[in-house]
This record gives sequence, structure tokens and C-alpha cells, in this order.
Amino acid sequence: MEGEHAEVVRLLWGPRPKPTRGPRPTLDLDRIARAGIEVADSEGLADVSMQRVAARLGVTKMALYRYVPGKAELVALMVEAAIGPCPAATAHGGGWRERLEEWARHLIAAFGRHPWVLDATVGPRVMGPAELSWLEGAVSALDGTGLTGAERMDAAALLVGHVRAITQQARAAGPAGRPEAQLGAVLGELMRTHSERFPQLTAALSATAAAKGQDQAWEFGLQRILDGLAALIDQRAG
Repeated sequence: MEGEHAEVVRLLWGPRPKPTRGPRPTLDLDRIARAGIEVADSEGLADVSMQRVAARLGVTKMALYRYVPGKAELVALMVEAAIGPCPAATAHGGGWRERLEEWARHLIAAFGRHPWVLDATVGPRVMGPAELSWLEGAVSALDGTGLTGAERMDAAALLVGHVRAITQQARAAGPAGRPEAQLGAVLGELMRTHSERFPQLTAALSATAAAKGQDQAWEFGLQRILDGLAALIDQRAG
């Protein structure tokens, strides 16, 4: 394959390459990807560099280039290793709704372990076999429902979008959710002061506070997406 994506395709899909020159290899792509993930998990994707990863591995940057040609290819390997393959349980047994719900819960857990993946998976790019196995799992769950192939792909995209949005919100809130809680307190005070201008919002926020501020956005959104798919599937069956 020619073009700008050729190296990524080779690294993700081809036989794992071995350096053809120099001393006996001391690294492999899995180890390199894990080192990059460690840097991204602790410091963020922006701080990942060939130099930083080489230092973590105890080799020179030039030694690292013998395995990975640049940062773009490094990040592609990191994403593939961080997300990993779709758990087999999501591909077998149960109805389509149960399978998709389990799939979505596994996916948000994977994103939650490595939130930097949000930044690394924006825009057109080559995906590896592990990452694509997630799409295969979602599309397979909807097989036999009467939805077209395009609709099944769109359903998967809709669920991925919900996972990404919730993961992004959780990352912005921080480990303890303190900034979000502080902002909620400020907003609540503003609503109490200006309740005549925003009566419905004030009532909704009061109800949320009465429920101890428990955020149901993930569960609510997931179930409504599945409800919408169920309605469409029933319509097709009718």
C-alpha cells in the first residue's frame, strides 16, 4: 500500500517487523506501545514523544526509529493496544439489546482507563484489527434485526458518540469531580437568585440536588438510544 497511511497499515496489520540492520533487537512493538501508553496515562497525549518513550525504554531515540518511523505511527500502536479487542462476550448470546448494552459498558470502561484515547481518535485514520473488532461486535449484535448495514453502522457510531461525550465530561470533571461540583453549586445559587427567569431549570436542578447530585447522563442516554433502536426495529418488523 502506498501513501501517507502505508506505514500505519504495515505496523497495525502486517507481520510484526524486525529491524534488518544493526545489533540484535532488544525491543518489540508491543513493548514500545506499552511505554507510550504509560507516558500518556500519567502525563497526557501531548507529552508523548519519541524521545520520552525511548527514555522510558532505556534506549536512544534513534534505536526507537528502527521500529517505529514517527509519532503518528507510535500513537496508532498505542491506541490499538490501549483499546484492545472487543470482549468475546459481547459477540455471543442474548438479544441484540443486551449485547449492545454490554458492548457499550465495555467500551466506556476502556475509554475510562485511557481518556487520552479521545484525543488520539479524532478525524479520518487507519484503525487496527483490535479497534475494528469493536465495530464488528456492535454491527454483529444488530444482525437479523431488519436494519440495513448502513443503519447498523450508524447505530454503532451513535453509541460511540455517547461513550465519547460521557468520557470527555468525566475527564473534564477530574478524578473527584470537584470542578463540576463547584460549578454546580454556583449554578444552583444563580438559579435560586433568578428562579423567576428560569423556573423549569431551577426545578430540575433542585430535583437533581435532592437526588444527591447523582449524574444519570450515561445510563439515561444509553437506554434512550437503545429505546430508539428498539422502536425502529419494531417498525421494520411490523
